[in-house]
Amino acid sequence: MSPTLRAAWQSALASQEEVAADEERVEAARQTGCRAVADLPNRRRAKVTGILRSVVLRPREGVPTVEVELYDGSGAIDLVWLGRRRIAGIEPGRRALVEGLVCDVDGRRTMFNPRYELLPKPGE
Repeated sequence: MSPTLRAAWQSALASQEEVAADEERVEAARQTGCRAVADLPNRRRAKVTGILRSVVLRPREGVPTVEVELYDGSGAIDLVWLGRRRIAGIEPGRRALVEGLVCDVDGRRTMFNPRYELLPKPGE
């Protein structure tokens, strides 16, 4: 089977989630200086872009926090803003570029109080 035919066959059998992940990886790779979430080193500053999948207000040790999951097609990273109850424009489905120190919290990649830039929603 030729590589082109194999790619077409795999694409036809791919689930909606796999197709969306592939599209997100391509979009994230277009951003200069960004790394894939799956390749982020622990305890290093990094820049990542992706789709905000969930936004939750959750107190941590009595302090209000906004917790967001950012997905780039290769994996997800938790973004945590301490001392905030809401951040204008931070909503599920929104595309964002974030930069900050990557750390490991309970086995999940996390950035606390990252810098962020809201990008156009997919399709805009």
